[in-house]
Amino acid sequence: MLGGTFDPIHVGHLVAASDARAELELDRVLLVVAGDPWQKRGEVVADAPDRLALVEAAVAEVDGLEASALEVERDGASVTADTLEALTAPDRELFLLLGADAVANMATWRRLDDTRALATVVVIERAGEHAVPPGTGWRVEHLAIPRLDVSSTEVRERLARRFPVAGLVPASVVRLIRERGLYALGS
Repeated sequence: MLGGTFDPIHVGHLVAASDARAELELDRVLLVVAGDPWQKRGEVVADAPDRLALVEAAVAEVDGLEASALEVERDGASVTADTLEALTAPDRELFLLLGADAVANMATWRRLDDTRALATVVVIERAGEHAVPPGTGWRVEHLAIPRLDVSSTEVRERLARRFPVAGLVPASVVRLIRERGLYALGS
């Protein structure tokens, strides 16, 4: 599971998910769109259904990656432990994919202690980054990926200035952004 606001999704998200799937030999990676990202309230630009549609478009042709509406369809704040519990099954091993920046923020999470028992944390590290979950008892894997200097904030800023984002987001996502008039980019 790779969770996030995906506001919007970009190639960095896709590389992280694809590399984790290959390196850990995972059957699939769910990109779980935060329905109510409580730690980013007031900062998220696109609404949850639009962000979900962008993720669906981005993963449509990527083998083993799937968009998940689990948090979008749930009432209330998006809490990782709640999502992992919903995904738990007797025959399923869960991996929680997190960037080093998200790992550094874990101490602020709701139900953090419950999260520990639900999944192996995969810390996705780019050149020069390293992080470990707070406290002890975590099952942890570290995965180095290429450093791609792209962020959702940068993509939104470029779109608002009508700068190209080709290569930063899939073409299918750019088309959907334009069709829906997201991030000040109308048709």
